[in-house]
Amino acid sequence: MKELKHDNLLSKSGNIEIYRGTPAYLGATLMRDGVNLAVFSKHAEHVTLVIFQAGVRKPTAEIILNPSYNKTGDIWHVFLRGIDTTARYGYRMGRTSKKDANLHRFNDKKLLLDPYAKAIVGAAKWGKVYHRRGGEAENANVNERRSIIIDDDFDWGYDQPLNIPLKDSIIYEMHVRGFTQHPTSAVDKPGTYAGIVEKIPYLKELGITAVELLPIFEFEEMDSDRLNPVTGERLLNFWGYQPISFFAPKASYAHDSVNGGQVSEFKSMVKKFHEDGIEVILDVVFNHTAEGNEKGPTFSFKGIDNSIYYIIEPGTGDYHNYSGCGNTLNCNHPVVRDMIVNCLRYWVMEMHIDGFRFDLASILGRGRDGSVLKNPPLLERIAADPVLANTKLIAEAWDAAGLYQVGTFPNWGRWAEWNGKFRDDVRRFIRGEKGLVPVMMKRLTGSPDLYAQGGREPYHSINFITSHDGFTLKDLVSYDRKHNESNGEDNRDGSDDNQSWNCGWEGPTDSWDINNLRMRQMKNFTAILLISHGVPMILGGDELGRTQQGNNNAYCHDNKISWVDWKLTETNGSLVRFFRLLTKFRKRMPLLKPETFQENGTSTVSWHGVKLNKPDIDYHSRTLAMLQSSSSDGSDMYLSMNAYYEQLRFDLPPLPQSKKWYRVVDTNLEPPHDIEDTGEEVVLNEQRFYYVAPRSVLILISK
Repeated sequence: MKELKHDNLLSKSGNIEIYRGTPAYLGATLMRDGVNLAVFSKHAEHVTLVIFQAGVRKPTAEIILNPSYNKTGDIWHVFLRGIDTTARYGYRMGRTSKKDANLHRFNDKKLLLDPYAKAIVGAAKWGKVYHRRGGEAENANVNERRSIIIDDDFDWGYDQPLNIPLKDSIIYEMHVRGFTQHPTSAVDKPGTYAGIVEKIPYLKELGITAVELLPIFEFEEMDSDRLNPVTGERLLNFWGYQPISFFAPKASYAHDSVNGGQVSEFKSMVKKFHEDGIEVILDVVFNHTAEGNEKGPTFSFKGIDNSIYYIIEPGTGDYHNYSGCGNTLNCNHPVVRDMIVNCLRYWVMEMHIDGFRFDLASILGRGRDGSVLKNPPLLERIAADPVLANTKLIAEAWDAAGLYQVGTFPNWGRWAEWNGKFRDDVRRFIRGEKGLVPVMMKRLTGSPDLYAQGGREPYHSINFITSHDGFTLKDLVSYDRKHNESNGEDNRDGSDDNQSWNCGWEGPTDSWDINNLRMRQMKNFTAILLISHGVPMILGGDELGRTQQGNNNAYCHDNKISWVDWKLTETNGSLVRFFRLLTKFRKRMPLLKPETFQENGTSTVSWHGVKLNKPDIDYHSRTLAMLQSSSSDGSDMYLSMNAYYEQLRFDLPPLPQSKKWYRVVDTNLEPPHDIEDTGEEVVLNEQRFYYVAPRSVLILISK
């Protein structure tokens, strides 16, 4: 290891020794006697590493990297001895050549984050601007961030990803801050990773097998200057779909983020989840970054190598915008592809993550010119990566430019998908639309029309009724139209096509009849979601009847619109019980979790209407019944759905003399009779038929 001349150290403090370093490890890598730092840039002509001490704004050292010593290929690298592991750092990059100047955005006055940094400092507390990025012609209303060198040693014990089979999964989508920030959460550390840990007993009792966390990659919540026109309150980037660093967990989601403490707190959360048998899935955003278009801020990628990291127009340098956020990550460039795969591996190997949901995943299948690739290298590489072999891969199979690939997403037998067609078809059926009986047969059985081809199975369908994006379950049955006025965009944002029904009144009402119908409709949705083949995903708070006051795009609300109100566990305790007992029922019924679309002789499905063996597929029909039977354990389950506005008599399938039908669910009945616990199912007095109330769902089992 050869020490370099000290004229490369412009401002020396302490006894930092500077050596050549190695390109083998991107990012800041702790080694036996120092730290190796390496960063990619193909087009930068001069690179300076800037070192800071904790709590000090001015640099401790600025090290000009010599391309003769500190560069191998397109990797700039240096090894430092005598540097504290809590030191902060960043890069300044410049380019003298004017060639292809329209493609590059180098500015050696800007401090750039390391794309491989494992932790970021500069915004330790949520919603606070510490040091504005002033003096720029771009949005300066964001924090100045720095990468941090951390010792991320952690005692995992014997913890490892749980590898729960996907077919057995019940996913719960939640927001780290919103889950415990409400004053009623009664946790010691609200809005944090540690705060979630305090709620694990609740989640375990609910029966879910995995939490899916909305983005926890470091992002800037202060990047909006808009105000709520109703209250005057500052609007924030609450959801976090604006990443600035893919390897770093968000610091302000940690109770203690001093010197990178967010990393250990995140790991502690994962470890605690695993101890209680719950997996952790991350909602990851690799389709764009928070740097936006040419008017957006520069955090990292723009200033390191704009033409490599983004899909841009070769002639003008304009950004292709398939994400709806101003830019599109150049996912199938080899360097970017490596970064994404390395990032996924890091979260699995070092953070013990069990799976990923990929936001706007269709963008990951676009080529370097934006074209849609038949066999995208990135998607194939992720599917075949040996480290990720047991990791759950879930695609949001569309993008913001109109590419819709639900059922056709390139998958190699590995990728599951958010089934947007399940959401839309079930919503339309439950609100009483006609012509949906044939398609409901498909949605109840894992959507074979979408997934039976290409080597996929029922569990590759991630079924959901609601998600963070759109109405909550309570709002789905309470509003006919969106009410996004508080977003400050004159109600123009958010989808206008919600397939919702307000049950006769827009918004809150004192009407017992309407509120009773709304509760029944919520239970209808829940029953279908948890009975259908595939993997159910529950929106966090739906089991509580949480409302967003009709807002179907609450991305900017860090307030009670987005926070979970835990008083609802008492107000809507019967709904929580309904969810809890249905997840329990699903877990004990192998019939609901088939491993294949192929009939294997042990399980059969037959379709019926109000008359046996006569499913009414007429356009005007709004009823359907399904019988599932298993020869392996002798179980039977009968489901009937009446989305009509009158009571109907359904003939029941005959059973062997030794068996009888028992009621598990009737959503028309008052609690606690709407659902019965295991072993407490109610035998039917009449075994030949059942009167199913209007707009209700019935579930029976044989015993």
